[in-house]
Amino acid sequence: MWNKIAAFIEQHQLLSSEGLHLVALSGGADSVALLLIMLRLGYRVEAVHCNFHLRGDESDRDEQFVQNLCKERDVPIHLIHFDTEEYASLHQVSIEMAARELRYRYFEQLRQDVGADTICVAHHRDDSVETVLLNMLRGTGLDGLCGIRPIHDYVVRPLLCVGREEIVKYLESIGQDYVTDSTNLEDEVLRNKIRLNVLPMLRTLNPAVDRHISEMSEWLQEVRMVYDASVGDSISHLLNNGKVSIASLLETPSPEAVLFEMMRRYGFSGTQVKEVYRCLNKSDGTIWKSDSHELLINRNFVVIEPLQEPLPTLVVPEQGTYCYHDDIRFRMELVDDVQVSKVPQVATLDAATVPFPLTIRPVQAGDRFFPYGMKGSRLLSNYLTDLHLSRFDRRRQIVVTDVHGRIVWVVGRRIDDRCQVTAQTRQVLRIVLVS
Repeated sequence: MWNKIAAFIEQHQLLSSEGLHLVALSGGADSVALLLIMLRLGYRVEAVHCNFHLRGDESDRDEQFVQNLCKERDVPIHLIHFDTEEYASLHQVSIEMAARELRYRYFEQLRQDVGADTICVAHHRDDSVETVLLNMLRGTGLDGLCGIRPIHDYVVRPLLCVGREEIVKYLESIGQDYVTDSTNLEDEVLRNKIRLNVLPMLRTLNPAVDRHISEMSEWLQEVRMVYDASVGDSISHLLNNGKVSIASLLETPSPEAVLFEMMRRYGFSGTQVKEVYRCLNKSDGTIWKSDSHELLINRNFVVIEPLQEPLPTLVVPEQGTYCYHDDIRFRMELVDDVQVSKVPQVATLDAATVPFPLTIRPVQAGDRFFPYGMKGSRLLSNYLTDLHLSRFDRRRQIVVTDVHGRIVWVVGRRIDDRCQVTAQTRQVLRIVLVS
């Protein structure tokens, strides 16, 4: 068996012959076999054992066993204790998830501290098969059908080429004992139900079912690499400053797949992807949110932007230069030059019609103003919509108001008609947007 594992390690380039490798050693058959085979193959290893204090005396028994085993084999061992139940309660996660987070966080920190190349865990072929079936029951895509991968970041799995039965037979052949986690024999959790009930039933239909599912997963991992390259190339061509042309998206071989992978990068769920895909040809103003980004459909584009804090409100008591938000500054000055600016970043207003203090703020619902050069007042929302601005752009729009709350400048776009410079103007208020 160790020849098969050596070939698997070489095939996937999992381990460096010169490096140091940490072996996650629980004391069970799988991890014990992994440690012994890596020693047999000549790798330099150190063991790591986590006591999660979830099984009473059994947890302490496991710790003592791995200590004795490492002493017999002259293998350095790192031990750590966790209050797993307290962590799960504090972070509101399941016990299983708590143990996983604690384990892998510690493994990575230890790897960095001792300068190890990898963290070796003892997942085998049966674990990968169980994972595939578990994902299928929960609902999955291509990723879920790929099973457990041989390598992920610094975590490697040299035993994925062998099954549990082979591991146990190997340990029996060399007279090596191991401990058994009693919770693995209880079919109360879904994974154990699959291991103890579903897979044995499937083996009665086809004794080679484990191998067939494993081979399918390996093949799909290759397919996944082709898929990732193709879809990644499509996304890189389509995505331009957070915008994707819907027409170009629909010309790809699989628009929904491209949309899914693109949105997944920004934390959106599969359900949200389906909703967005259904709405591609209709822009109803809906905004979809992930933990980090927002998405909307604006006319012929899908637009994705990072979540942003609401813009502030700034009161300006007199002329001067003011920092509004991030790198946005406003310079306000009273000048005798009555020449009207035609630069969008500069507003020239009749100072007599714009009493201080002024206020700089984002657009609010119900805002109205008298657009320069137009008759009558308009809702600012309608004015901005007519400019074909997205909801994101409209939400970012800034206005300047006077002491009475009257909008005097829609920043960068248009002044209020009532504040325009006329032949009777004696002094001009110049407001310059500096960004």
